[in-house]
Amino acid sequence: MSKEIVPGYGALLTDIKQRVRAAQYAALRVVNKELVALYWDIGRMIVERQRSAGHGDAIAERLALDLRAEFPALTGFSRRNIFYMRQFYLAYRNDAKVQPLVAQIAWSQNLIVLQRCKEPCEREFYLRMTAKRGWTKTALSQHIEGGTFRKYLDNQTNFQDSVPGKLLGRAKLAVKDEYTFDFLELGEEHSERELERALIGKVSRFLAEMGGVFTFAGSQYRLEVDGQEYFIDILLYHRHLKCLVAVELKVGEFMPEYIGKMQFYLAALDSLVKTPEENPSIGIVICKSKKRMIVEYSLRESKKPIGVSTYKVFKAVPDKFKGELPSPAQVSLLIEEGFGGGGASAAKEPRGKYLVLAG
Repeated sequence: MSKEIVPGYGALLTDIKQRVRAAQYAALRVVNKELVALYWDIGRMIVERQRSAGHGDAIAERLALDLRAEFPALTGFSRRNIFYMRQFYLAYRNDAKVQPLVAQIAWSQNLIVLQRCKEPCEREFYLRMTAKRGWTKTALSQHIEGGTFRKYLDNQTNFQDSVPGKLLGRAKLAVKDEYTFDFLELGEEHSERELERALIGKVSRFLAEMGGVFTFAGSQYRLEVDGQEYFIDILLYHRHLKCLVAVELKVGEFMPEYIGKMQFYLAALDSLVKTPEENPSIGIVICKSKKRMIVEYSLRESKKPIGVSTYKVFKAVPDKFKGELPSPAQVSLLIEEGFGGGGASAAKEPRGKYLVLAG
């Protein structure tokens, strides 16, 4: 319709469309919650009545036939799916912390986590991240394939001694040990400037790889201190931590002097750029490679919150550093701190100061 039938009709139509879409989304969430609850109950009833685990296949086969005969209009009662319902209940029946999470994501996403993640802490991590960040099935699969869980566990920071306790969990989840920039059209050999320009050229993909809760504040961000100019490679803003994040890119191996330079940038940002209601800035040094003990010594005496990560421009199997992983109890506490707390204030969007490009 080219003309409004009455003044203001276009705005009215837009508002109603938005309300209808909101209602549709809310209805889908309710349906999903009920569906997951149904599958949970079916799994529970099978387990409670099943005397021998060896009869699981036969029970699933017979239930599939009988339920499809009784409810021909309903999907989801295949032999395999009924077997998954039993497995689903067994996996989470003793984990009261995870049980509320499974209802927040689709059954298909639950199956991905159930089948591909074996450790309880790993499952909790991906359930929370999917619910929190709205990952699709494809995105969830990519994060599991890319080892996102391990990348957060292996990260090297000094946040334990430099970030307030109420922010510590979220700060640790803001830095990965390794970033994969396989979306860039770069060869193995490239300069720091080429890397920076390529990342800025695909800033949405860059922010997604950084974690999805960052906004872009600038590249070659200028600071003037005592009449001299200094430039931060990339400046971001973390929406949940409410703080500036300085990113320095290095195409070679990590060197201890990078920490001193980052400390200077963070001090200048906190003094010249940070607003009173924002939290202290943090820094991320992203290098092509690093020696972990050198990073540890370099960070040990730093009073500014800094993390040191590596990057790759192609997919490969990441180093696991299994001997250096925290215990399951520590991981569980980190995840709980990272996603808990903050209440309604944690969900607020930042003031209009920074342009939101991803998240």
